[in-house]
Amino acid sequence: MTAAAPGEGGAAGAAGEGDRLGGPALRLTVLVGENDRHHHRPLYSEIVHRARAAGLAGASVFRGIEGFGASSLVHTARLLSLSEDLPVAVVIVDTERRVRAFLPELDGLRPAGLVTLERCEVLRYAGPDGATGHGTGEGGA
Repeated sequence: MTAAAPGEGGAAGAAGEGDRLGGPALRLTVLVGENDRHHHRPLYSEIVHRARAAGLAGASVFRGIEGFGASSLVHTARLLSLSEDLPVAVVIVDTERRVRAFLPELDGLRPAGLVTLERCEVLRYAGPDGATGHGTGEGGA
């Protein structure tokens, strides 16, 4: 499968923008700690729910097995370690316009971790039955 040429389609869009198979996109990655909270909800969960409410194409959460951040304290999932505050990455991929429109939501959450934006190219965006589209509920970003 080949990706759409720049300007032809774009990344997987939200409902109402039409289904698209590929093209230029923006990947938002938010690195936080597993124990970071927004009110009483895990911060990573709050970000995912806000991304869904904003109509973004998808979001996925990845739990790290080891890492360190600004504090230089290493968090690890090794058996002998008691650390439960493992690194968590929330990854969101959508069109640049939609991702940038979502950034003020993150400002409101004030995540204590690292936030990055990277240009990428979507090669395929499909649900488990092979149909493209928004809201399949499977796979995330």
